[in-house]
Amino acid sequence: MNWFILVIAGLFEVGFATCLAKAKETEGTIALYWYIGFAACLFMSMYLLIKAIETLPIGTAYAVWTGIGALGTAIMGIVFFKDPAGFWRIFFIATLIGSVIGLKAVSH
Repeated sequence: MNWFILVIAGLFEVGFATCLAKAKETEGTIALYWYIGFAACLFMSMYLLIKAIETLPIGTAYAVWTGIGALGTAIMGIVFFKDPAGFWRIFFIATLIGSVIGLKAVSH
């Protein structure tokens, strides 16, 4: 169950990074809403990470959490913010996926 919680925490990390990017693109009240979304996602991400490390090793949990966040944020950037999607960028995103899966596979 804690692996599931950790994955959800990583998805909330993607949420807070995405909210920051959207806030940068907007102004006024709309930007404020994105900053509120950022704060809510940040809180949930940290809370769920704390719950996950109750039984998972901190080094593994943190690496997986940041890996999910980095992977998801890179994909969101490519899909929604027109970040570059060259061969090497996609290659290293794929190696990141393999690393997260590998950490899960070797963790007890």
